[in-house]
Amino acid sequence: MTNEQTNQQTAPDFAALVGRFATNDAFVSAARHGSGHINDTYKVACALAGQPVHYILQRINHTIFKDPAALMDNVQRVTAHLRAKLQAAGVTDLNRHALAVIPTRAGDSVFHDAAGQWWRMYHFVERARTFDKVETGAQVFEAARAFAQFQGLLADLPAPRLHDTIPNFHNAVLRLATLRDAVQRDPHGRAASAAAELAFVEQRAALCTRLLERQQRGELLERITHNDTKLNNVMLDEQTNAAVCVIDLDTVMPGLALYDFGDMVRTATAAALEDECDLAKVFSRPEMFAALARGYLSEAQFLTAAEREELVFSGRLITLVIGIRFLTDHLLGDVYFKIHRPNHNLDRCRTQFKMVASLEAQADTMEQIVKECLK
Repeated sequence: MTNEQTNQQTAPDFAALVGRFATNDAFVSAARHGSGHINDTYKVACALAGQPVHYILQRINHTIFKDPAALMDNVQRVTAHLRAKLQAAGVTDLNRHALAVIPTRAGDSVFHDAAGQWWRMYHFVERARTFDKVETGAQVFEAARAFAQFQGLLADLPAPRLHDTIPNFHNAVLRLATLRDAVQRDPHGRAASAAAELAFVEQRAALCTRLLERQQRGELLERITHNDTKLNNVMLDEQTNAAVCVIDLDTVMPGLALYDFGDMVRTATAAALEDECDLAKVFSRPEMFAALARGYLSEAQFLTAAEREELVFSGRLITLVIGIRFLTDHLLGDVYFKIHRPNHNLDRCRTQFKMVASLEAQADTMEQIVKECLK
């Protein structure tokens, strides 16, 4: 099923869906919520004893996440562990500081409906908000600190190993191979119009092996990572702007800490949104990188020397890989990322590659910032 087909589905029976989950509330309303590319997300309003109660209801995109049950096993284990660690540390109001899965009335973490759709519910994180575009260095600092804390809290998650919800998600070598295959097949005749972008990738193809080779040599450790560390995946307090809760846990799985840091560089230092058409507005801001490095390294004492060495490079690599993914999806007919206009994924790709060039130009400055933060 394509994203277009998903968007055209009949509106869900929200009252019936909410009734499948173990709450004692009366359903009031539901409305689209957030700006995610993959899942369909709704904010649900209910009432309990005359008082408003809110939840997040999501339809999991099972064309992307092909094993929703395994995905939710990850989410259940991760949220339970986070909540236990936070409670042991004396954190109060846990529903604001870690997602809480609402079980179904059958005791499952996800509801599989008669139409084949997969649904889940969380407690809504009150008095907090997300930002799609970075506005201040303080936001970047808080988000980076939150993701580093998230990695640290999950460092002792008991076995077994988490499921790979999307195998090889940040595997740069396989992402490059997938792009080259899409170019060869060119099912929609789009490769010719993306010749400049394809050349940009090939000029940097050798970079794709660097982190994987170091991991194979045992120099970089596999950790539990978020794998989608955009600013809008951290909720910030509406009053203080302090980080409250890390959200969107679908891609939490084994990975490299550098993947998380690199994706923060890609998103948090960008001067424009990731689909900006005016490339003159697209560049990486060193002051935001400084805030990011300070925030992340204030909590990431667990990093090894090898991981610290690759922090700056990871930003360039992950930005290149995300650009490769956008370009691949454009060539294949926009089957992964939701689009809202023609050539939307090509625009996203071009923005990423402009960011790569900006990060390359600032590499020495960023290395110096990291050194200062580590002193």
